[in-house]
Amino acid sequence: MPRFSIIVPVFKVQGFLRECLDSVLDQSFTDLEVIAVDDCSPDGSGAILDEYAARDPRMKAVHLPENVGLGRARNAGLPHARGDYVLFLDSDDRYTPGLLRAVADRLDVTRDPDILVFDHVRTHWWGRGGRSDAAGLLEQAGTSTFSIRDHPEYLRLFLVAWNKAYRRDFFLGHGFQYQPGLYEDAPVTYQTMVTAERIACLDRVGVEYRQRRQGAITRTPGRRHFEIFEQYEGLFAFLAERPGLDWARPLLFERALDHMLFTLARPERVLRGDRREFYRRTRAFYRKHVPPGFVPPREGRRTELRLLAVAPHRAHVALGALRRVRRALGSRKLRLRNVVARRIMRCWYKLQSKRALDPNLAVYSAGHSRAVNGDPYAIQARAAELAPHLRSVWVVRPEAVELVPPGTEHVTPGSWRYYRVMARAKYWVNNRNWAGDLVKRPGAVHVHTHQGTPLKYMALDLLDRPGARHGTDVRAMLRRSDRWDVSLVANRYSEEIWQRAYPCHFTSLRSGSPRNDVLVRGGTARAAEVRDRLGIQPSETVLLYAPTLRDYRKGGHVWRVDLETLAGSLGPGHRLLVRLHPSLARHHERALLLGDLHRRGTLTDVTDEPHVEDVMLASDALITDYSSLMFDYACLDRPIVVHADDWVAHLAARGAYFDITAEPPGHVTRSEEELAKVLVSGAWRDAESTRLRGAFRERFCEYDDGRAAERVVRQVLLGEPADSAGGGDGAVINIPAAANRSARLPEYS
Repeated sequence: MPRFSIIVPVFKVQGFLRECLDSVLDQSFTDLEVIAVDDCSPDGSGAILDEYAARDPRMKAVHLPENVGLGRARNAGLPHARGDYVLFLDSDDRYTPGLLRAVADRLDVTRDPDILVFDHVRTHWWGRGGRSDAAGLLEQAGTSTFSIRDHPEYLRLFLVAWNKAYRRDFFLGHGFQYQPGLYEDAPVTYQTMVTAERIACLDRVGVEYRQRRQGAITRTPGRRHFEIFEQYEGLFAFLAERPGLDWARPLLFERALDHMLFTLARPERVLRGDRREFYRRTRAFYRKHVPPGFVPPREGRRTELRLLAVAPHRAHVALGALRRVRRALGSRKLRLRNVVARRIMRCWYKLQSKRALDPNLAVYSAGHSRAVNGDPYAIQARAAELAPHLRSVWVVRPEAVELVPPGTEHVTPGSWRYYRVMARAKYWVNNRNWAGDLVKRPGAVHVHTHQGTPLKYMALDLLDRPGARHGTDVRAMLRRSDRWDVSLVANRYSEEIWQRAYPCHFTSLRSGSPRNDVLVRGGTARAAEVRDRLGIQPSETVLLYAPTLRDYRKGGHVWRVDLETLAGSLGPGHRLLVRLHPSLARHHERALLLGDLHRRGTLTDVTDEPHVEDVMLASDALITDYSSLMFDYACLDRPIVVHADDWVAHLAARGAYFDITAEPPGHVTRSEEELAKVLVSGAWRDAESTRLRGAFRERFCEYDDGRAAERVVRQVLLGEPADSAGGGDGAVINIPAAANRSARLPEYS
């Protein structure tokens, strides 16, 4: 008897069917059977099912003699199910990798509940959307089980068949059946949820729910949407036969009406000419089934539910019109308020700018004020030691305030204090451009640290790469870059690139990268602390995988490596750390796969570690593709593997200043098989790897001697001559001349 029976109803989906079946049969958890029900599909779907059944004994194809619809096709698969648990999957959707293993593990932990619910992500034809609105409920449940009577809020989970695993004995024992017609999921979902004694949740995206561009019935207006009333009549007939479920009647009554009003409000479902009748049918349902003493909930559709009891359709229409007017007025008021606020702030900023610069005030920002790390962090920390008379203020968004070091001042962008501080600060340090509404005052010194040595085209060089610069105003970028006085460089290669990509009036300081000081010095104690915090044993060999963005893909992310397979190939005594690009920290792809693998202990997700230097110190080798992190990692003189399986596509989309596959810091792999071979064989740390890394370090770690932050503090913030700052090549930087330039206050939009 298999653990899982997956029932897949099939009708006119030949273009998606193989992807759906592969997502099930290729799961790492293999104790399953697939029952695919051909609902008399007129296309080639039936032949595809027979093909799969012929080559995989876990697959069974059931061919129906006539079309019966989605619900009854699911019913037709149930008699063939032999698994402990039954799952339903629509044939144009697909499972995410590792789902069934995660479900099996959660069922073991929760001791085989009646129902297990998991999450989904919507997949549109142009790309993926976010997680469902129920993600918070799933996370909140943890590993506990519950009943709806104790936790009625879980009735708000998505009303579909395919986000649940039903214990087969429970489902068949109660005789649950899907009814013909549209909205067939709702009654069975509610029936099972209020009947179940033990429900568990899995906070994991398990299904990619395809939002088809054409053909989706929920986006096809017409009379079929009136079938919702028959479905809910069936639900309340079910309740009438079970007096023990009377407690659930008010809850389900409210959910039913919410669903009906939601459907009525969708022009892609109910035609304009049908809305009056649809509303009348909803009112009739209300009068027929309203429980004694029913009180509408305080949130959501409270007013609409009250209208159903006493008012005709024209009152409902009037309410909708009133809400639209309120939204419009509110939006207009908000816009007016924002314009007024901006003008007031501009006047305040101008007023503050008439005051003298504070020679002891330095402001810092990193990652568009969303972080407190990198070069600005290293410079500020060193300034606290070497120039304690300087007042340091971090500019951080509200969500990053907790990252500010204890005892250090901070301001949030757009606040009164922000404009007062920015107007008077003499020193500005940032690894990104400052906001466009800020003024470069004569005498102020702007230090731009960049974000590492560039491989990919930047700034002006992006003009002939429309895909890579999509959404980027290069002219505006260069206008903001005109405010730079000092540009930090780690090598002569970077110096040449920055001067060409940013043709502005700054002076290059051959300082090295301040954030890399800790890498050059070793940081043994810091590395041990990080490894201990991450649960890494001293004897483990740690490999850090850090991929970069892909400009040829919407959203910027592509999984180029099967992380579960990669982690498994490393064998015992190895640990795989994965760090995504910071812009992907809240990307749904991370929740889709990486979060689950982290929870299962397959790998360790270190994307949220605030300082990338920590995870570099904690690792023994780096696996990357085209991330600039490789230039920093080379300071450690540890092995680097470049996985360049899509180098040609990446080069065509973004461009590069040199061919990393021809001048790499270590071995280059072009397929997952090659990558696994290099890692498993130990070639990643052989003599050839050492030779390649040595040449790479000589070129790109030229000025990184462990004293970069000190050099910046002494030369820029304290005005000391270059030779007293130590390191570098003795170049002199003329700060006063650079700092006397000013920039015009830009117009507010």
